[in-house]
Amino acid sequence: MMQRRSLLKLAVTSAALASLPSAGWGRQVWTANPFSLGIASGSPTSNSIVLWTRLGLDQVDAAGLSQRPVNVTWQIAHDQAFRHIVQQGDLVASPDLAHSIHAEVSGLEPAREYFYRFICGEALSPVGRTRTFPEADALAQKLRIAYASCQQWGNGYYSAYRHMLAEQIDLVMFLGDYMYEYPASKPFDIRPTTGGWITTLDGYRSRYALHKSDKDLQAMHAACPWIVTWDDHEVQNDYAATHPGNSGDPVKDFMARRRAAYQAYYEHMPVRREKFASLLDGLSQGVRIFGSVAYGRLANIYAVDNRQHRDLQACTRGGRPGGSRVDPSTCAIWNDPQRTLLGASQEAWLHEEFARSRTTWNVIGQQSVFGPRNFNTQGGQSYSNDGWDGYPAARQRLIDSMRNTRLANPVLLGGDVHQNWVGNILANYNDPKSDKVGVEFCGTSITSLTMLTNLEQAKIIEQHPHFIFGDCEARGFGVVNITPKEMTTTLKAVRDATDPLSDAYTLAQFTVESGRADVHKL
Repeated sequence: MMQRRSLLKLAVTSAALASLPSAGWGRQVWTANPFSLGIASGSPTSNSIVLWTRLGLDQVDAAGLSQRPVNVTWQIAHDQAFRHIVQQGDLVASPDLAHSIHAEVSGLEPAREYFYRFICGEALSPVGRTRTFPEADALAQKLRIAYASCQQWGNGYYSAYRHMLAEQIDLVMFLGDYMYEYPASKPFDIRPTTGGWITTLDGYRSRYALHKSDKDLQAMHAACPWIVTWDDHEVQNDYAATHPGNSGDPVKDFMARRRAAYQAYYEHMPVRREKFASLLDGLSQGVRIFGSVAYGRLANIYAVDNRQHRDLQACTRGGRPGGSRVDPSTCAIWNDPQRTLLGASQEAWLHEEFARSRTTWNVIGQQSVFGPRNFNTQGGQSYSNDGWDGYPAARQRLIDSMRNTRLANPVLLGGDVHQNWVGNILANYNDPKSDKVGVEFCGTSITSLTMLTNLEQAKIIEQHPHFIFGDCEARGFGVVNITPKEMTTTLKAVRDATDPLSDAYTLAQFTVESGRADVHKL
């Protein structure tokens, strides 16, 4: 049976190659398929999409091409057999960008399914499926989003993506910590993280390649478009703008390390070059990763950046960089009204976006838990200074922006903490009876571990009634099903993240009615 499948696959590939145009690519012979890191699509609009791949390092080395540019053809079609090719083109996979390809395809039809693939010499990539968004004024009736974050390689397997694939998702929102700059530590290294601590461009490239080698992750990337943003581990744990974080050996030039990490992120994500152009052209140290896109009149989708523009964490323990637990009563700058998590320009941009929004729902993909969490359940105070709790004035400004612009149905999706938190966004968190402004769903991790227990989390929720649900032990993802009348969110969990064949189950399900900022557990 296996031999028959291999022969059929070879026959299909040979027939496909025979029908391909000869322009734009050569008959490069590969000892193994160079598309070993998979394919992806992302950054969708109503008429465009970004198609991504990166040629595998081992395959490029074996072909003697590690220092040479390689021609790659991309194709996008109406059908999976590529009988009706809509567009195609040739691009150069340059060693300067790790032999990655970003085909920014425009002129597509709105709300249309497409299939795509790459060709390099005699090698064909897998076929991917993607979809453009409806036009901004279209009366879209349904959107199905999966949100995920935090997938440390050594902490487990990516079986969650196999179950996500079965959910028939329209869009994946990845909210940070796609890879980790450090290896897992025993006894938690379920599978080995090669390369140790990484601080250089080659190191970041190799760590992304490790993550991209996972077949379940590859399959989910190929199934639908992704919108991505980052958190800290794409550079260094708990880094803040130009300040280093608190993991690994210190480097003499943190900004050089950050620049390398940002470039590697571009090389491995289906993102647009214009957002990284200044960095890649050597004109700037920063990029603009935040942005928004409309899904018809149904929803605006925002992705924000809470790392690159933030102030340094307040009152870090022992004066060391990075995050820690802090008692705000002993930290004079905690409530400084000038402190920011998103930066003044991003805050202003968000306010303008909120003011012009005319959609039924507004889904904001960001990195962490939004509502306050006091970890001291004995009458004292202990808050994390790395997330929104460490920047209460910035949190209040975002709430006020939602209220002042009368933003319809705000929904915050988060990650980072490796725990599920579900709750209501209050106009004033110091007054539990204040108006409800929106809802939040902070998701657990794909694999990364947490040190908080469900019992400890339950005690925290008891003193914070803006949260209605929490779970610290399950790992998985969330699925948001949006219609004009309501939104239903399902928390999916894998039974055992250390088992590559683990099954999955529904942990909990919630609903929000349009026009009512109040989340209810089903």
